[in-house]
Amino acid sequence: MHISLKRPGILGRRKYSLKPWMVAVSTTAVLLALAIIIGLLVYFLVYDQKTYYYQASFQIPSIKYTSDLSVEQSRLQTNLKQKLSNEIDVIFQRSSLKHHYVKSQVVNFRPSNNGLKADMLIKFQFPLNNVDTLKSQADSILHKKLQSTESFLKRDISFPYLREMNAAQAENILNSDCGLGMEYPQTARIADGKPADKASWPWQSSLQVDGVHLCGASLIGSQWLLTSAHCFDTYKNPKLWTVSFGTTLSRPLTTRKMASIIIHENYASHKHDDDIAVVKLSSPVLFSENLRRVCLPDATFQVLPKSKVFVTGWGALKANGPFPNSLQEVEIEIISNDVCNQVNVYGGAVSSGMICAGFLTGKLDACEGDSGGPLVISNDRSIWYLLGIVSWGIDCGKENKPGIYTRVTHYRNWIKSKTNI
Repeated sequence: MHISLKRPGILGRRKYSLKPWMVAVSTTAVLLALAIIIGLLVYFLVYDQKTYYYQASFQIPSIKYTSDLSVEQSRLQTNLKQKLSNEIDVIFQRSSLKHHYVKSQVVNFRPSNNGLKADMLIKFQFPLNNVDTLKSQADSILHKKLQSTESFLKRDISFPYLREMNAAQAENILNSDCGLGMEYPQTARIADGKPADKASWPWQSSLQVDGVHLCGASLIGSQWLLTSAHCFDTYKNPKLWTVSFGTTLSRPLTTRKMASIIIHENYASHKHDDDIAVVKLSSPVLFSENLRRVCLPDATFQVLPKSKVFVTGWGALKANGPFPNSLQEVEIEIISNDVCNQVNVYGGAVSSGMICAGFLTGKLDACEGDSGGPLVISNDRSIWYLLGIVSWGIDCGKENKPGIYTRVTHYRNWIKSKTNI
């Protein structure tokens, strides 16, 4: 008998019909996936950009050079710098490079046979695969615009093209103006203050021995600090000290060693007068958004009682209290020396070389560890000037015992004689 094995039959297939909502979901998913792929391609091909800095020089035939243009942060200098930057802004923001242009800044003014010359830095962000083409385009845009009669700027024929500059060097120049810190802030002590935001007070530094914060200081030049003389009563050898920059002590932005300490010739540790010193760093710092210098006021600069000022530091949060890791700030007021010399306040101990700041009601004040740090005031253009150096006081935030600061204007000529700043 022949037996044939039966093969299993083929199952019939069930028919499915897609509902409209399922079609919509599927289509959306496909389109979303395509959009992500295209977006990534566009990002890597177009928006994977690097910052480039270029030097440029311009002729301004309509303006003659005057010595006021070399006076740092003078109104004439500041206004002309702003006018030039605005002109370059308009040129590129109305061009095909508007999405690549970042900003421009005047670096220097110099006299010329035909008016005035201005050296500028111009900052762009270009895709890595198209730098040369776009740089040529930028040259062409400038050349065309400056040939027109619309612009008061003309191209400097001795410096006809944009020249690329190293990023660190360019940022150093872009941030080299003094007094560029926080837009006038709204706050609450260093005794009773609040933590300072990053880059708010970029001139503040910490003076340390064996990694321990002892005093504050202010950066007034790429290689110079201004601080209190009494900070060096115990440790006079510059080799023992380290200078730390940044808003936190534990993870500083950068550090430097000291090359020399110059203490005022008339300072004596048993007195409060002439409590001022300058420190030369072992090597210059490179300026950046988080590391800048504060402006020094002219010797004739006047400040009125009740003027709002800020003091910053890493000092104790209260008398005999803990030292913070983060920089603290506090807004206080100038008090006239006449008021501070009243019998119930400091009884005549505040001299003309000192400035009094805080509140007679107490609470808001500098404290132990803030010595040497800055007392600053902002002008109407949010440029910060160093008015005082934390010097002495009785207790921290005590009623009728505000802080006493070395008056910077009183020692302006002395500072210049030591630092040429």
